[in-house]
Amino acid sequence: MFVRCLLVIVLGLLLSGCGRQEPIRIGFIGGLSDRNSDVGQSGQKGVILAIEQANRAGGVNGRRIELVSRDDAQDRETSVRSARELAEAKVTAVIGPFTSGVAAAVVPTLAYHGILAVSPTLTSMDFYGKDDNLVRINRSTRDNAGDYAKVLYGRGQHRIAIAFDVRNRSFTESWLAEFRHAFVALGGRLVAEVPYESAADADFAGVIKSMLAGGPDGLFFISGALDVARLAQQARRLAPALPLGASEWAATEQLIELGGQMVEGLVIVQNYDRYDESVRFRQFREAYFKRFQMNPGYSAVSAYDAASVLLQALARRQDGESVKAAVLRHGPYQGLQQQISFDANGDTPRQVFFAEIRDGRFARIPRVPLTPLKPGAAAR
Repeated sequence: MFVRCLLVIVLGLLLSGCGRQEPIRIGFIGGLSDRNSDVGQSGQKGVILAIEQANRAGGVNGRRIELVSRDDAQDRETSVRSARELAEAKVTAVIGPFTSGVAAAVVPTLAYHGILAVSPTLTSMDFYGKDDNLVRINRSTRDNAGDYAKVLYGRGQHRIAIAFDVRNRSFTESWLAEFRHAFVALGGRLVAEVPYESAADADFAGVIKSMLAGGPDGLFFISGALDVARLAQQARRLAPALPLGASEWAATEQLIELGGQMVEGLVIVQNYDRYDESVRFRQFREAYFKRFQMNPGYSAVSAYDAASVLLQALARRQDGESVKAAVLRHGPYQGLQQQISFDANGDTPRQVFFAEIRDGRFARIPRVPLTPLKPGAAAR
């Protein structure tokens, strides 16, 4: 009798186990520690929110989604190790990485294991136009740098000095090259290009002095928010009247928190409209604030869009179809503020919004129309 009861119990457990499906594991990799970790931390929150909402709605075709997060520490060796750990966890795809320097190590590592990376923020031309295991939610550095050239030139800055962080060289050098081409074509000139490596003891005063040596009418930083705040502090001390600008990498909430009065007037671009009052974005903003007690930044918005794209593609994926094929085949996708569509290589356009920091907030500025080429200026 005991044996019969035991068999019934075992059979019941087996049958109940057959009714439960394994969760779909989604990987996340981003800079959650070290300098400029605000981008990765904000992005992780955006992904968490998207997955929690999807699970409450039934998951992906009834299967629960499980997030497996790893910190790349903005370090090559750590990022490779984290990517391998995600592969060992048998994730279906990875959301991230968030910086181009890390991507150069992470994307090939994930490719070796046959895993697609969906990056919310990568813009470097190093990853543009390639049929690889990467799709990007963001536009390219060529797009952003070209728009910046028009805006800054249109605001009367014709002799610009630039500082760029070589710790994220793949992004910063790509951005600089694209800006140089576009700015010179408009008739502008770069009077200084100053490389430096981000570190707690970096000589930011020395960087600004090198920028000022060429007699610029504007200073521009291709750096993360923490460094831009410190560079702006030195710029206001040494050249208080010069206008400041920074690349989209610094466009986080931390920029104003750390920079305070020093970043007033700074011009920067963002890949979303933070003042959008559409129902979709307002609901996202309220849900994000309720969950994390803070407002979302560009990284959170892009990461939420990346997660939404991936989850929709997985829900429609056919048997035997690769994750990338599913992502490309089932677009365009409705993002929080704009449609997301990919070309055959997984690249996408994205609308951006220029802002100037005024009274401790990002204030929208109008787009500047294309300035005609000056006679003899080199067109690209």
